[in-house]
Amino acid sequence: MHTSEECRREAPVTSARPGHERYRVLIIGGGTAGISVAARLARAGQKDVAVLEPSRHHYYQPLWTLVGAGEARVEDTVRDEARLIPRGVRWLQDAAEEVDPARSEVRTRGGLRVGYDFLVVAPGIQLDWDEVAGLRDALETEHVSSNYDVRLAPKTWQLLQRFQGGTALFTHPATPVKCAGAPQKIMYLAADHFRRTGVAERSKVIFGSGAKALFGVKPFAAVLEGVVKRYGIDARFEHDLVAVDGGKREATFQVPRDGKQERVTVPYDLLHVTPPQSAPDFIKRSALAWREGACAGWVKADKHTLQHPDFPNVFALGDASDLPTSRTGAAVRKQAPVLVDNLLSVMAGRAPSARYDGYASCPLTTGYGKLLLAEFDYDGKPAPSFPLIDTLQERRDMWLMKKYGLPHLYWSLMMRGRA
Repeated sequence: MHTSEECRREAPVTSARPGHERYRVLIIGGGTAGISVAARLARAGQKDVAVLEPSRHHYYQPLWTLVGAGEARVEDTVRDEARLIPRGVRWLQDAAEEVDPARSEVRTRGGLRVGYDFLVVAPGIQLDWDEVAGLRDALETEHVSSNYDVRLAPKTWQLLQRFQGGTALFTHPATPVKCAGAPQKIMYLAADHFRRTGVAERSKVIFGSGAKALFGVKPFAAVLEGVVKRYGIDARFEHDLVAVDGGKREATFQVPRDGKQERVTVPYDLLHVTPPQSAPDFIKRSALAWREGACAGWVKADKHTLQHPDFPNVFALGDASDLPTSRTGAAVRKQAPVLVDNLLSVMAGRAPSARYDGYASCPLTTGYGKLLLAEFDYDGKPAPSFPLIDTLQERRDMWLMKKYGLPHLYWSLMMRGRA
Protein backbone atom coordinates (compact mmCIF):
# COMPACT_ATOMS: atom_id res chain seq x y z
CA MET A 1 0.00 0.00 0.00
CA HIS A 2 1.35 3.42 -0.95
CA THR A 3 0.62 6.50 1.13
CA SER A 4 -0.87 9.58 -0.51
CA GLU A 5 2.48 11.29 0.01
CA GLU A 6 4.24 8.58 -2.00
CA CYS A 7 1.66 8.80 -4.76
CA ARG A 8 2.15 12.57 -5.04
CA ARG A 9 5.94 12.45 -5.17
CA GLU A 10 7.70 13.50 -8.36
CA ALA A 11 10.59 11.44 -9.66
CA PRO A 12 13.96 13.18 -9.92
CA VAL A 13 14.57 14.13 -13.53
CA THR A 14 17.77 15.01 -15.31
CA SER A 15 17.01 16.88 -18.53
CA ALA A 16 19.37 16.26 -21.39
CA ARG A 17 22.34 18.63 -21.54
CA PRO A 18 25.83 18.35 -23.00
CA GLY A 19 28.11 16.71 -20.46
CA HIS A 20 29.04 13.50 -18.75
CA GLU A 21 27.39 11.43 -16.04
CA ARG A 22 28.06 7.99 -14.66
CA TYR A 23 25.93 5.45 -12.81
CA ARG A 24 26.48 2.11 -11.18
CA VAL A 25 23.50 0.72 -13.18
CA LEU A 26 22.04 2.36 -16.27
CA ILE A 27 18.74 1.07 -17.67
CA ILE A 28 17.92 1.95 -21.28
CA GLY A 29 14.14 2.13 -21.52
CA GLY A 30 11.41 3.10 -19.09
CA GLY A 31 8.71 0.81 -20.42
CA THR A 32 7.43 -2.41 -18.90
CA ALA A 33 10.84 -4.09 -18.78
CA GLY A 34 12.87 -1.08 -17.68
CA ILE A 35 10.55 -0.02 -14.86
CA SER A 36 10.15 -3.62 -13.65
CA VAL A 37 13.94 -3.94 -13.32
CA ALA A 38 14.35 -0.49 -11.76
CA ALA A 39 11.67 -1.22 -9.16
CA ARG A 40 13.24 -4.54 -8.21
CA LEU A 41 16.70 -3.00 -7.92
CA ALA A 42 15.30 -0.24 -5.73
CA ARG A 43 13.54 -2.77 -3.49
CA ALA A 44 16.83 -4.67 -3.23
CA GLY A 45 18.49 -1.51 -1.94
CA GLN A 46 20.67 -0.88 -4.98
CA LYS A 47 21.83 2.74 -5.19
CA ASP A 48 23.07 4.85 -8.09
CA VAL A 49 20.58 3.58 -10.67
CA ALA A 50 19.32 5.62 -13.63
CA VAL A 51 16.61 5.05 -16.26
CA LEU A 52 17.10 6.57 -19.70
CA GLU A 53 13.65 7.16 -21.21
CA PRO A 54 12.37 10.09 -23.33
CA SER A 55 8.60 9.59 -22.97
CA ARG A 56 6.52 11.56 -20.50
CA HIS A 57 3.78 8.93 -20.56
CA HIS A 58 3.76 5.21 -19.85
CA TYR A 59 1.13 2.97 -21.45
CA TYR A 60 -0.45 -0.35 -20.55
CA GLN A 61 -0.65 -1.46 -24.16
CA PRO A 62 -2.41 -4.84 -23.77
CA LEU A 63 -5.65 -2.98 -23.09
CA TRP A 64 -5.56 -1.25 -26.49
CA THR A 65 -7.21 -4.34 -28.00
CA LEU A 66 -10.25 -3.73 -25.81
CA VAL A 67 -10.13 0.00 -26.58
CA GLY A 68 -10.35 -0.92 -30.27
CA ALA A 69 -13.33 -3.15 -29.51
CA GLY A 70 -15.23 -0.58 -27.43
CA GLU A 71 -14.64 -2.40 -24.14
CA ALA A 72 -12.13 -0.03 -22.49
CA ARG A 73 -11.23 3.66 -22.39
CA VAL A 74 -7.91 4.77 -23.81
CA GLU A 75 -7.35 7.18 -20.90
CA ASP A 76 -7.31 4.22 -18.52
CA THR A 77 -4.21 2.84 -20.27
CA VAL A 78 -1.86 5.76 -19.50
CA ARG A 79 0.07 7.03 -16.48
CA ASP A 80 2.69 9.73 -16.06
CA GLU A 81 6.17 8.24 -16.38
CA ALA A 82 7.37 10.33 -13.44
CA ARG A 83 4.99 8.53 -11.09
CA LEU A 84 6.44 5.13 -12.01
CA ILE A 85 10.14 5.90 -11.55
CA PRO A 86 11.04 4.26 -8.20
CA ARG A 87 12.15 6.44 -5.33
CA GLY A 88 15.91 6.92 -5.42
CA VAL A 89 16.21 6.11 -9.14
CA ARG A 90 17.31 8.93 -11.44
CA TRP A 91 15.23 9.59 -14.57
CA LEU A 92 17.25 10.80 -17.55
CA GLN A 93 14.51 12.16 -19.80
CA ASP A 94 16.31 11.64 -23.08
CA ALA A 95 16.69 8.99 -25.80
CA ALA A 96 19.63 6.68 -26.42
CA GLU A 97 21.39 7.44 -29.68
CA GLU A 98 24.52 5.27 -29.50
CA VAL A 99 25.76 2.50 -27.23
CA ASP A 100 29.49 1.83 -26.90
CA PRO A 101 29.82 -1.29 -24.73
CA ALA A 102 33.61 -1.33 -25.12
CA ARG A 103 33.77 2.04 -23.34
CA SER A 104 30.72 1.33 -21.13
CA GLU A 105 29.06 4.49 -22.36
CA VAL A 106 25.77 5.61 -23.91
CA ARG A 107 25.40 8.79 -25.95
CA THR A 108 21.97 10.41 -25.94
CA ARG A 109 20.07 12.39 -28.53
CA GLY A 110 20.42 15.47 -26.32
CA GLY A 111 24.21 15.25 -26.30
CA LEU A 112 24.70 13.65 -22.89
CA ARG A 113 27.33 10.95 -22.44
CA VAL A 114 26.34 8.48 -19.74
CA GLY A 115 28.87 6.03 -18.37
CA TYR A 116 27.91 2.90 -16.51
CA ASP A 117 29.37 0.00 -14.59
CA PHE A 118 26.46 -2.23 -15.58
CA LEU A 119 23.90 -1.81 -18.33
CA VAL A 120 20.36 -3.17 -18.68
CA VAL A 121 19.05 -2.95 -22.24
CA ALA A 122 15.25 -2.69 -22.40
CA PRO A 123 14.33 -0.12 -25.06
CA GLY A 124 11.29 -1.96 -26.37
CA ILE A 125 10.46 -2.51 -30.01
CA GLN A 126 10.34 -0.13 -32.96
CA LEU A 127 7.23 0.21 -35.13
CA ASP A 128 8.35 0.47 -38.75
CA TRP A 129 5.31 2.14 -40.31
CA ASP A 130 7.30 3.36 -43.31
CA GLU A 131 8.25 -0.18 -44.33
CA VAL A 132 4.75 -0.45 -45.83
CA ALA A 133 4.46 1.92 -48.77
CA GLY A 134 1.54 4.33 -48.44
CA LEU A 135 0.58 3.18 -44.94
CA ARG A 136 1.01 6.51 -43.16
CA ASP A 137 -1.25 8.25 -45.68
CA ALA A 138 -3.77 5.41 -45.57
CA LEU A 139 -4.03 5.71 -41.79
CA GLU A 140 -5.35 9.23 -42.33
CA THR A 141 -8.35 7.86 -44.25
CA GLU A 142 -11.61 6.76 -42.65
CA HIS A 143 -11.13 3.09 -43.51
CA VAL A 144 -7.74 2.20 -41.95
CA SER A 145 -6.57 1.93 -38.35
CA SER A 146 -4.18 0.11 -36.01
CA ASN A 147 -4.39 -0.77 -32.33
CA TYR A 148 -0.60 -0.50 -32.18
CA ASP A 149 -0.88 3.29 -31.79
CA VAL A 150 -2.60 4.82 -28.77
CA ARG A 151 -4.02 7.59 -30.97
CA LEU A 152 -5.55 5.07 -33.39
CA ALA A 153 -7.02 2.43 -31.06
CA PRO A 154 -10.19 4.51 -30.44
CA LYS A 155 -10.48 4.95 -34.22
CA THR A 156 -10.59 1.16 -34.63
CA TRP A 157 -13.78 1.06 -32.59
CA GLN A 158 -15.26 3.88 -34.70
CA LEU A 159 -14.53 1.88 -37.85
CA LEU A 160 -16.15 -1.25 -36.43
CA GLN A 161 -19.25 0.71 -35.46
CA ARG A 162 -19.56 2.28 -38.94
CA PHE A 163 -18.88 -0.93 -40.85
CA GLN A 164 -21.96 -1.96 -42.84
CA GLY A 165 -20.51 -4.88 -44.77
CA GLY A 166 -17.88 -5.68 -47.34
CA THR A 167 -14.31 -6.86 -46.75
CA ALA A 168 -12.68 -6.41 -43.34
CA LEU A 169 -8.96 -7.09 -43.70
CA PHE A 170 -6.59 -7.70 -40.77
CA THR A 171 -2.83 -8.05 -41.21
CA HIS A 172 0.16 -9.56 -39.41
CA PRO A 173 3.69 -8.79 -40.70
CA ALA A 174 6.44 -11.31 -41.36
CA THR A 175 8.60 -9.67 -38.68
CA PRO A 176 8.45 -10.43 -34.96
CA VAL A 177 5.91 -8.21 -33.18
CA LYS A 178 5.07 -7.35 -29.61
CA CYS A 179 2.23 -9.60 -28.53
CA ALA A 180 2.03 -11.82 -31.57
CA GLY A 181 -1.61 -12.61 -30.78
CA ALA A 182 -2.77 -8.97 -30.91
CA PRO A 183 -3.38 -8.91 -34.68
CA GLN A 184 -5.80 -11.82 -34.23
CA LYS A 185 -7.48 -10.57 -31.06
CA ILE A 186 -9.08 -7.54 -32.67
CA MET A 187 -10.04 -9.62 -35.70
CA TYR A 188 -12.00 -12.11 -33.60
CA LEU A 189 -13.68 -9.29 -31.67
CA ALA A 190 -14.57 -7.58 -34.94
CA ALA A 191 -16.03 -10.78 -36.36
CA ASP A 192 -18.09 -11.23 -33.20
CA HIS A 193 -19.23 -7.60 -33.38
CA PHE A 194 -20.33 -8.09 -37.00
CA ARG A 195 -22.43 -11.07 -35.91
CA ARG A 196 -24.02 -9.11 -33.11
CA THR A 197 -24.88 -6.15 -35.33
CA GLY A 198 -26.24 -8.26 -38.18
CA VAL A 199 -23.65 -7.36 -40.82
CA ALA A 200 -21.76 -10.67 -40.79
CA GLU A 201 -23.84 -12.15 -43.61
CA ARG A 202 -22.79 -9.38 -45.98
CA SER A 203 -19.19 -9.28 -44.78
CA LYS A 204 -15.98 -11.14 -45.43
CA VAL A 205 -13.17 -11.20 -42.86
CA ILE A 206 -9.68 -11.85 -44.25
CA PHE A 207 -6.51 -12.44 -42.24
CA GLY A 208 -3.40 -11.61 -44.27
CA SER A 209 -0.47 -12.93 -42.25
CA GLY A 210 3.23 -13.03 -43.04
CA ALA A 211 3.52 -15.99 -40.68
CA LYS A 212 3.14 -19.62 -41.68
CA ALA A 213 0.51 -20.54 -39.08
CA LEU A 214 -1.99 -19.03 -36.67
CA PHE A 215 0.07 -19.74 -33.55
CA GLY A 216 3.39 -21.36 -32.78
CA VAL A 217 2.21 -23.59 -29.94
CA LYS A 218 0.16 -26.46 -31.38
CA PRO A 219 -2.41 -27.07 -28.60
CA PHE A 220 -3.46 -23.42 -28.68
CA ALA A 221 -3.23 -23.24 -32.47
CA ALA A 222 -5.81 -26.04 -32.66
CA VAL A 223 -8.27 -24.01 -30.57
CA LEU A 224 -7.69 -20.89 -32.68
CA GLU A 225 -8.25 -22.85 -35.88
CA GLY A 226 -11.69 -23.65 -34.50
CA VAL A 227 -12.31 -19.96 -33.81
CA VAL A 228 -11.34 -19.07 -37.39
CA LYS A 229 -13.73 -21.72 -38.69
CA ARG A 230 -16.51 -20.49 -36.41
CA TYR A 231 -16.35 -16.99 -37.82
CA GLY A 232 -15.72 -18.11 -41.39
CA ILE A 233 -12.47 -16.15 -41.57
CA ASP A 234 -10.39 -16.45 -44.73
CA ALA A 235 -6.86 -16.96 -43.31
CA ARG A 236 -4.09 -16.38 -45.85
CA PHE A 237 -0.60 -17.21 -44.60
CA GLU A 238 2.78 -16.09 -45.96
CA HIS A 239 1.02 -12.90 -47.06
CA ASP A 240 3.27 -10.02 -46.02
CA LEU A 241 1.76 -6.54 -46.38
CA VAL A 242 4.06 -4.27 -48.43
CA ALA A 243 1.81 -1.43 -49.65
CA VAL A 244 -1.54 0.25 -49.02
CA ASP A 245 -3.39 2.55 -51.41
CA GLY A 246 -5.78 4.48 -49.19
CA GLY A 247 -7.51 6.17 -52.12
CA LYS A 248 -8.31 2.95 -53.95
CA ARG A 249 -8.75 0.99 -50.71
CA GLU A 250 -6.32 -1.71 -51.79
CA ALA A 251 -3.70 -3.63 -49.80
CA THR A 252 -0.80 -5.31 -51.56
CA PHE A 253 0.90 -8.40 -50.16
CA GLN A 254 4.14 -10.12 -51.09
CA VAL A 255 3.54 -13.86 -51.39
CA PRO A 256 6.03 -16.68 -52.17
CA ARG A 257 4.93 -18.87 -55.06
CA ASP A 258 6.97 -21.44 -56.99
CA GLY A 259 10.22 -20.12 -55.53
CA LYS A 260 9.45 -16.52 -56.48
CA GLN A 261 7.91 -13.53 -54.73
CA GLU A 262 4.64 -12.36 -56.24
CA ARG A 263 2.46 -9.39 -55.35
CA VAL A 264 -1.22 -9.92 -54.60
CA THR A 265 -3.67 -7.04 -54.19
CA VAL A 266 -6.71 -7.31 -51.91
CA PRO A 267 -9.50 -4.67 -51.92
CA TYR A 268 -10.85 -3.72 -48.50
CA ASP A 269 -13.65 -1.73 -46.89
CA LEU A 270 -12.03 -1.83 -43.45
CA LEU A 271 -8.33 -2.42 -42.81
CA HIS A 272 -6.58 -3.03 -39.49
CA VAL A 273 -2.79 -3.05 -39.86
CA THR A 274 -0.12 -4.45 -37.59
CA PRO A 275 3.06 -2.67 -38.73
CA PRO A 276 6.41 -4.41 -39.29
CA GLN A 277 8.59 -4.18 -36.18
CA SER A 278 12.26 -4.37 -35.28
CA ALA A 279 14.78 -3.46 -32.62
CA PRO A 280 15.42 0.31 -32.36
CA ASP A 281 17.91 1.65 -34.90
CA PHE A 282 20.52 2.56 -32.29
CA ILE A 283 20.49 -1.08 -31.15
CA LYS A 284 20.93 -2.38 -34.70
CA ARG A 285 24.00 -0.18 -35.15
CA SER A 286 25.62 -1.25 -31.86
CA ALA A 287 28.03 -4.03 -30.96
CA LEU A 288 25.31 -5.41 -28.68
CA ALA A 289 23.27 -6.76 -31.60
CA TRP A 290 23.64 -9.72 -33.89
CA ARG A 291 25.16 -8.61 -37.20
CA GLU A 292 23.65 -11.33 -39.40
CA GLY A 293 21.39 -14.36 -39.41
CA ALA A 294 17.82 -14.75 -38.21
CA CYS A 295 18.51 -12.66 -35.10
CA ALA A 296 20.22 -9.78 -36.93
CA GLY A 297 19.54 -6.46 -35.21
CA TRP A 298 18.32 -7.90 -31.91
CA VAL A 299 20.31 -7.65 -28.67
CA LYS A 300 22.25 -10.78 -27.77
CA ALA A 301 21.32 -12.33 -24.44
CA ASP A 302 21.81 -15.77 -22.94
CA LYS A 303 18.31 -17.20 -23.08
CA HIS A 304 18.47 -18.44 -19.48
CA THR A 305 20.63 -15.89 -17.60
CA LEU A 306 19.82 -12.84 -19.81
CA GLN A 307 23.50 -11.83 -19.68
CA HIS A 308 25.15 -10.59 -22.88
CA PRO A 309 27.62 -13.23 -24.16
CA ASP A 310 30.23 -10.69 -25.28
CA PHE A 311 29.92 -8.02 -22.58
CA PRO A 312 29.38 -9.56 -19.13
CA ASN A 313 28.40 -6.21 -17.56
CA VAL A 314 25.42 -5.99 -19.94
CA PHE A 315 22.02 -7.68 -19.53
CA ALA A 316 18.96 -7.53 -21.76
CA LEU A 317 15.28 -8.39 -21.56
CA GLY A 318 12.01 -7.60 -23.24
CA ASP A 319 11.07 -6.88 -26.83
CA ALA A 320 14.47 -5.79 -28.21
CA SER A 321 16.26 -8.92 -27.02
CA ASP A 322 16.87 -12.04 -29.10
CA LEU A 323 15.20 -14.29 -26.51
CA PRO A 324 13.36 -17.01 -28.48
CA THR A 325 9.95 -16.47 -26.94
CA SER A 326 6.96 -14.20 -27.47
CA ARG A 327 7.40 -10.49 -26.84
CA THR A 328 4.78 -9.97 -24.13
CA GLY A 329 4.48 -8.24 -20.77
CA ALA A 330 3.91 -11.63 -19.17
CA ALA A 331 7.31 -12.77 -20.45
CA VAL A 332 8.91 -9.63 -18.98
CA ARG A 333 7.27 -10.35 -15.63
CA LYS A 334 9.20 -13.61 -15.48
CA GLN A 335 12.40 -12.22 -17.02
CA ALA A 336 12.79 -9.23 -14.67
CA PRO A 337 13.38 -11.14 -11.39
CA VAL A 338 15.85 -13.48 -13.12
CA LEU A 339 17.75 -10.56 -14.59
CA VAL A 340 17.90 -8.67 -11.30
CA ASP A 341 19.07 -11.73 -9.37
CA ASN A 342 21.80 -12.39 -11.91
CA LEU A 343 22.81 -8.75 -12.19
CA LEU A 344 23.22 -8.48 -8.42
CA SER A 345 25.24 -11.70 -8.41
CA VAL A 346 27.61 -10.42 -11.08
CA MET A 347 27.93 -7.08 -9.28
CA ALA A 348 28.98 -9.06 -6.19
CA GLY A 349 31.54 -11.05 -8.17
CA ARG A 350 29.50 -14.25 -8.40
CA ALA A 351 28.39 -16.21 -11.46
CA PRO A 352 24.74 -15.76 -12.53
CA SER A 353 22.65 -18.70 -11.37
CA ALA A 354 18.98 -17.72 -11.81
CA ARG A 355 17.36 -19.14 -14.93
CA TYR A 356 14.50 -18.01 -17.15
CA ASP A 357 12.62 -20.90 -18.74
CA GLY A 358 11.08 -18.96 -21.61
CA TYR A 359 7.66 -18.51 -20.02
CA ALA A 360 5.36 -16.25 -22.00
CA SER A 361 1.64 -15.70 -22.01
CA CYS A 362 -0.78 -14.41 -24.60
CA PRO A 363 -4.39 -13.77 -23.49
CA LEU A 364 -6.22 -14.18 -26.80
CA THR A 365 -9.64 -12.57 -26.95
CA THR A 366 -11.72 -14.81 -29.21
CA GLY A 367 -15.01 -12.93 -28.85
CA TYR A 368 -16.79 -10.62 -26.44
CA GLY A 369 -16.62 -12.32 -23.05
CA LYS A 370 -14.31 -15.09 -24.33
CA LEU A 371 -10.58 -15.51 -23.93
CA LEU A 372 -8.03 -18.24 -24.58
CA LEU A 373 -5.11 -17.92 -22.16
CA ALA A 374 -2.07 -19.28 -23.98
CA GLU A 375 0.85 -19.88 -21.61
CA PHE A 376 3.97 -21.70 -22.78
CA ASP A 377 7.73 -22.03 -22.35
CA TYR A 378 10.86 -22.36 -24.51
CA ASP A 379 9.93 -25.93 -25.39
CA GLY A 380 6.61 -24.84 -26.86
CA LYS A 381 4.72 -26.69 -24.16
CA PRO A 382 1.73 -25.29 -22.26
CA ALA A 383 2.84 -23.80 -18.93
CA PRO A 384 -0.43 -23.01 -17.10
CA SER A 385 -0.43 -20.70 -14.08
CA PHE A 386 -3.88 -21.94 -13.03
CA PRO A 387 -3.51 -25.71 -12.48
CA LEU A 388 -7.17 -26.27 -11.62
CA ILE A 389 -8.46 -24.43 -14.70
CA ASP A 390 -8.57 -25.82 -18.22
CA THR A 391 -6.91 -23.01 -20.20
CA LEU A 392 -7.15 -24.96 -23.46
CA GLN A 393 -10.62 -23.57 -23.96
CA GLU A 394 -12.19 -20.14 -24.33
CA ARG A 395 -13.26 -18.85 -20.93
CA ARG A 396 -15.26 -15.93 -19.55
CA ASP A 397 -13.29 -15.81 -16.30
CA MET A 398 -10.08 -15.29 -18.28
CA TRP A 399 -11.81 -12.45 -20.17
CA LEU A 400 -12.59 -10.77 -16.84
CA MET A 401 -9.01 -11.33 -15.73
CA LYS A 402 -7.70 -9.53 -18.85
CA LYS A 403 -10.15 -6.66 -18.55
CA TYR A 404 -9.88 -6.04 -14.82
CA GLY A 405 -7.29 -8.26 -13.12
CA LEU A 406 -4.25 -7.84 -15.33
CA PRO A 407 -4.30 -4.01 -15.41
CA HIS A 408 -4.37 -4.00 -11.59
CA LEU A 409 -1.54 -6.53 -11.48
CA TYR A 410 0.45 -4.34 -13.87
CA TRP A 411 0.08 -0.93 -12.25
CA SER A 412 -0.05 -1.91 -8.59
CA LEU A 413 2.34 -4.88 -8.44
CA MET A 414 4.51 -5.40 -11.51
CA MET A 415 5.48 -1.73 -11.90
CA ARG A 416 6.31 -1.65 -8.18
CA GLY A 417 8.60 -4.68 -8.31
CA ARG A 418 6.17 -6.85 -6.37
CA ALA A 419 5.08 -9.29 -9.09
